[in-house]
Amino acid sequence: MLSGLLLVLGTAPLVLGSAVPKASSYAGSHSSAVWPPPGATNTGLSSYFPDASQVGYPGPTPTGDEPEAIQTAPAASEMESIYPLTDPEVDGSEKPGFDTIRYWGNLSPWYSVPSSAHGLPEASPQIPEGCSINQVHLLHRHGARYPTSSGGPAGFAEKLSNATVSGGFTASGSLEFLNTWTYKLGAELLTPFGREELFDLGVGFRVKYGDLLKNFTELPVWRTTSEDRMVQSALNFAAGFYGIDSYQTAYNELIIVESDGFNNTLAPWNACPNNNADSIGYYGDSLQDQWIEKYLSPTLKRLQPLIQGINLTTSDLYNMQSACAYETVALGFSDFCGAFTEEEWEGFNYALDISFWYSTGPGNPTSAAIGLGWVGEMMSRLTQTPITGAFAEVNTTLMNNITFPLDQPIYVDATHDTIISAIVATMNFTSLASGGPLPVDHIPANRSWITSQISPFASNLVGQVLSCPASDVSTHIRWILNDAVMPLTGLNGCPEDKNGLCPLSTFIPAMKDRMAEIDYDFDCYANYTVPTPDTIIDGRYPPALRNGTA
Repeated sequence: MLSGLLLVLGTAPLVLGSAVPKASSYAGSHSSAVWPPPGATNTGLSSYFPDASQVGYPGPTPTGDEPEAIQTAPAASEMESIYPLTDPEVDGSEKPGFDTIRYWGNLSPWYSVPSSAHGLPEASPQIPEGCSINQVHLLHRHGARYPTSSGGPAGFAEKLSNATVSGGFTASGSLEFLNTWTYKLGAELLTPFGREELFDLGVGFRVKYGDLLKNFTELPVWRTTSEDRMVQSALNFAAGFYGIDSYQTAYNELIIVESDGFNNTLAPWNACPNNNADSIGYYGDSLQDQWIEKYLSPTLKRLQPLIQGINLTTSDLYNMQSACAYETVALGFSDFCGAFTEEEWEGFNYALDISFWYSTGPGNPTSAAIGLGWVGEMMSRLTQTPITGAFAEVNTTLMNNITFPLDQPIYVDATHDTIISAIVATMNFTSLASGGPLPVDHIPANRSWITSQISPFASNLVGQVLSCPASDVSTHIRWILNDAVMPLTGLNGCPEDKNGLCPLSTFIPAMKDRMAEIDYDFDCYANYTVPTPDTIIDGRYPPALRNGTA
């Protein structure tokens, strides 16, 4: 009898006498579910289940005052929870404090970033002492979603499924779960955790800024785009902010068409041809591929012996890491996470930094133009000056006092990750670009561009319009990205300030000057190639290179 005898066949060790499970015939197959079950809805039964208004007897219902925790609380409440997700564990040991879920780039759930990350160690999201808040602008990303229709994890599942019908495969060790793994993800839609993120964001915003509702005389107008996950994110935010019982009648949601042929500052890429060109708008893809090949080649040597019947590639491994993130935020847990080491998760995070920097951030020549429309709208609201003509990606049909009011104390817009990363380039938040262009052969120490801190799921950019000292007349503004106060020193004249404050009398002309620097028509329509090497750090095609390129 042979027991525990190790034979080496090729590169894969095989222990005779040990059970080496072969993959099931359904490995890699796609499964899905629908709720409610077909035919389960019976309107004829509605009379048996009257709503609360029909039942009556609500008990005492006196209302309290609006909260203003951003002004009154002694310290800011931080976002740290990922409940009900299971915190992933890595393969091998990890350093104290390492949090895998924060190393997923734009696929990470949002968390509170310290202002010290941007050079303002004393700053807090709380209103500075002696100041008061008069207005707030919120731009947020949708919540956690399934992969996009062209996402990589589905392709990896198909590869496994194909292998089961062409000889089969066998996985062991940290990949043994693949023998019975099925693909349970949909595409594009918000996940249950994504709904929670936006609901909680709405609750938090009401607790922080609810007192500003007292200054409304009409129902607020908030905006989102027509994509399903965008609509659902906006509605979940509103449900958290206003309450389930009243959100449908407490405000107006403007849903702007997101499709080719429609101007939309919350999804502006359709109006900028160069941003859709593979050689420009997706410039970061090839650079990301170089980094993926570098950081995952050693991983390939480690994991290939654990699966027989399938030849893995570095692209497969990257898709497996993506599957970890997507499964976690959709299903609550993923076996893929534990197949990779702490160092490999740092590499994955950096791969997304490269992609965003060079495709939708300060390193891409169309980024500042892509964010120009929303920044123009923000300035219109801030100065109460209507936009009267064609401007960037602004939908001028909607520029009226009904769908685009200029007198609201609270503005809320929902957008995408790539648009937030473009807008911070448009607004010239130079602390995010201070580390310069990202190399593709190593992770630089103390880099300034970290996508998981800029455009994670439910990312939120907040503009606080303040009076300092406190009064009804606004005097200052500052911007807060995922709870980190941003220095505004990239705008001409905005001073170094420990609280990130810039006087409105300085900010408004400085932002107008910044907007005037951006040549939208050239960056979006001119015939050019991205400079090699790409040393852009402000989201614009370098003016010095423009002669002869149009």
